[in-house]
Amino acid sequence: MGVCWGEAPRRPTARRGSGLPLGASGVRTCTRGPDRRGARGAAWSAAWTREPGARPGARGVSGLPPTQACGRPRTTGAARDEAKNLLPYLGPNKMRDCFCTINLDQEEVYRTQVVEKSLSPYFSEEFYFEIPRTFQYLSFYVYDKNVLQRDLRIGKVAIKKEDLCSHSGKETWFSLQPIDSNSEVQGKVHLELRLNELITENGTVCQQLVVHIKACHGLPLINGQSCDPYATVSLVGPSRNDQKKTKVKKKTSNPQFNEVFYFEVTRSSSYSRKSQFQVEEEDIEKLEIRIDLWNNENLVQDVFLGEIKVPVNVLRSDSFHQAWYLLQPRDNGNKSSKTDDLGSLLLTLCYTEDCVLPSEYYGPLKTLLLKSPDVQPVSASAAYILGEICQDQKDAVLPLVRLLLHHNKLVPFITAVAELDLKDTPDANAIFRGNSLATQCLTEMMKIVGGHYLKVTLKPVLDEICESSKSCEIDPVKLKEGDNVENNKENLYYYVDKVFNTIVGSSVSCPTVMCDIFYSLRQMAAKKFPNHPHVQYSAVSSFVFLRFFAVAILSPHAFHLRPHYPDTQTVRTLTLISKTIQIIGNWGCQSRKKSRFKKSVMCEFLKMFQEERYFTDVKKFLDEISSTETKESSGTSEPVHLKEGEMYKRAQGRTRIGKKNFKKRWFCLTSRELTYHRQQGKDAIYTIPVKNILAVEKLEEGSFNKKNMFQVIHTEKTLYIQANNCVEANEWIDVLCRVSRCNHNRLSSFHPSAYLNGNWLCCQETSESTPGCKPCTAGIPADIQIDIDEDRETERIYSIFTLSLLKLQKMEETCGSIAVYQGPQKEPGYSKFTIEDSVATFKTIQQIKSTIEKLDEPHEKYRKKRSSSAKYGSKENPIVGKIS
Repeated sequence: MGVCWGEAPRRPTARRGSGLPLGASGVRTCTRGPDRRGARGAAWSAAWTREPGARPGARGVSGLPPTQACGRPRTTGAARDEAKNLLPYLGPNKMRDCFCTINLDQEEVYRTQVVEKSLSPYFSEEFYFEIPRTFQYLSFYVYDKNVLQRDLRIGKVAIKKEDLCSHSGKETWFSLQPIDSNSEVQGKVHLELRLNELITENGTVCQQLVVHIKACHGLPLINGQSCDPYATVSLVGPSRNDQKKTKVKKKTSNPQFNEVFYFEVTRSSSYSRKSQFQVEEEDIEKLEIRIDLWNNENLVQDVFLGEIKVPVNVLRSDSFHQAWYLLQPRDNGNKSSKTDDLGSLLLTLCYTEDCVLPSEYYGPLKTLLLKSPDVQPVSASAAYILGEICQDQKDAVLPLVRLLLHHNKLVPFITAVAELDLKDTPDANAIFRGNSLATQCLTEMMKIVGGHYLKVTLKPVLDEICESSKSCEIDPVKLKEGDNVENNKENLYYYVDKVFNTIVGSSVSCPTVMCDIFYSLRQMAAKKFPNHPHVQYSAVSSFVFLRFFAVAILSPHAFHLRPHYPDTQTVRTLTLISKTIQIIGNWGCQSRKKSRFKKSVMCEFLKMFQEERYFTDVKKFLDEISSTETKESSGTSEPVHLKEGEMYKRAQGRTRIGKKNFKKRWFCLTSRELTYHRQQGKDAIYTIPVKNILAVEKLEEGSFNKKNMFQVIHTEKTLYIQANNCVEANEWIDVLCRVSRCNHNRLSSFHPSAYLNGNWLCCQETSESTPGCKPCTAGIPADIQIDIDEDRETERIYSIFTLSLLKLQKMEETCGSIAVYQGPQKEPGYSKFTIEDSVATFKTIQQIKSTIEKLDEPHEKYRKKRSSSAKYGSKENPIVGKIS
């Protein structure tokens, strides 16, 4: 899931685009933080989850035949919050340096920047990610940064996964809860209980309780590393507390204990009073088995990992009991009388879950959607009807755009719906200014395909602006003490001029699909308004300047151009630059250059840009990106930057003492090569050409006793890498698989464990060249430039249709009324829908309903199978709390 964190209280949150970047399906969350009295703010996020072990692109799940619905649940979430009135320090300096983290259970997946010296911190950062594993809680932690000691945890909000749906679409106040080590638990325990009857030498009967602690799964990381867990097993009653202890398992979050402990439960006075393996009633109600998990800390106090309590009376009807249990916090964990003093968080959650079926089920719906550009009129197409009936058109735009883009159908579709927009546009000055299906689709498309374009164009100059401390405030009312307006004006002019020149010189990097659509828009606009020669430029400028470059300048973190939300001064600078770029871009589309700013301060500043060269450069740039003759082919010579970040890699050579260790390195992946560097910005130490990658797979934790590891198998030597968390590992595996799927020599099998001490740990083969013992998980070749799981996008569209059936029925009735009575379309009741041809629209609606009904049946079968297959107490559905 993801977060977007904000700034000072009562600052309005700018609405950012809802599109997910390439390679990132996931949560987007905007956060502002805690508040004792109440906070205002917003954050929206989206996340996808799959069944454990399911890889992106997989077409099924272990245990289900290919004809059954596969367990690829897609989960989407959102959260919005703000922090105010945090508990101050006791002393003269009451301010805090705060930051927030997002955690899946106890695993941190994202962290915001630090907001210094504030009790009302505002964080505005967006994160997108796919959740690669099951989880119990989505948690938000508020920290106070400490340079010399460990960061202080102020409080948290922890939301159970099953509770996310109940909060979806609502603004809810959550009180910050105190953070007690006894309440910070995750994982599950596999336990077996058995009741035996023993006869002693003197003939009396002793009933013996056998406790077999088999294994644990999903224990938390301790200080970023796998823990050293052990368990204490206790038989607890009114007058007894017998305790035993397992051995410590080193460096693992999934320990296999397989240890058996024996406890004497009751002793009868004679053999004749034996109770058929039934413990005396008065005793059984009072006894329970308690298992506590600990991390062995050697020289300091051991860390509590969780506990379970199982009453012995589970054996009343049967002398054998076996189940998985979720670890629980201690009874005294997370209880405090001062909860209200910590603050509260306002969260707005948006959460959905889609179960993705095998590909063959989606054929009819995909076919219906993909022929939309060819339907006449386009308002009678399935894609257009989808946008008409969904509650929020933005929900439909993202999966629709990605699906059409993947099949090269987006350009004709946007052209058709844009032409429909133009029919209802009487004024040339209002062209494409509305929030229609055409404008939303085009805006979403630019976010998907324009990510690399923004990086090569804006990132260098935005880095310079954000890392500089130059003030650009030109409003005398907002000047800080000691600032000089003239100096600030020069700084702002320098930045605006540099950004402008960078943009107008970037036409060669503009993606082909953007150029194709801009060309179509320009031609349609010129045809619609032949007496307005500048309308052909404003048709393009309204997108590329207003909805693309200006938005990216204003919120560089939202477009992955900067790692964090900028500070207050930089935000003001970026706002002024963004506004100026918008107005200059608009000037190139007008016969006269004029400013629309009401403030005289901005009007005076804009006079510095009213030279002819700015007017000419804008027109030249718009000509170049909307001309079929000058645009670049899609096979650009520049490598596409896909992902970068800091991870650990296992040394490929040997150290002087002959031991291979793990070193922190900066990794960078482009469409051509994977490299790693000692530090960001340094020369590459090692390079792996993408064409040499044979497979990319997860690595079992037992290989090096480290979590979140994966392996890049290439022609020279396997590279073992450890990511910082499960989300990051999943993203790297996903993007590396996509970029290398078309390689001719890809492996069909691999070793899930490492080759150590002369043998493979997985299959015990001694030869390093032995073929893999497990099939590779990568699917069929895919287009790396358009990261689409078309089944998942089609499933999302199916869900939208399902939720909008009542409105679809209303549209069908409207078509019937128009056809029968031939009433005007604009009558009250008809005005909710755009219906140009009632007969064609009615026919398409019938096809949609038929297709949805056919998809309902396998979904229902899968839901029933899923609910019945996971027995309560199984690993997939562990027991929570006590059972009676």
